[in-house]
Amino acid sequence: MTQSTGIPDESDGDLSRARTKRDIVRQIADELGLTRKLTGQIVQRTFDAILEAIVMDERVEFRNFGVFMVKKRLARKARNPKTGEEIDVPAKYVVTFKAGKELEARVRDLALRDSTADGGG
Repeated sequence: MTQSTGIPDESDGDLSRARTKRDIVRQIADELGLTRKLTGQIVQRTFDAILEAIVMDERVEFRNFGVFMVKKRLARKARNPKTGEEIDVPAKYVVTFKAGKELEARVRDLALRDSTADGGG
């Protein structure tokens, strides 16, 4: 894992492994010198506050990271791919995330590093 970004690199082996809340708690606790129990409570409370805001249909914005918001998807007609039968899909609410400029730039840089490491750049 690269020290500056915390993003797995090839030396970590399995790039498909997801980072869990436990991993995040461990990293923050170690960096700040807090107990993992206290850090876990802080992280969980942060997630709870985000969730509470989202279900109250509030926009949750973290500068340079991104925005979580609820959008309503209108009812629509769809087609069952197996049978070809037309079906009605009801309207529903979905949570969306729009990446912030810094997050997008860092992901773009990651893609550029990969393409140059593969000889594509």
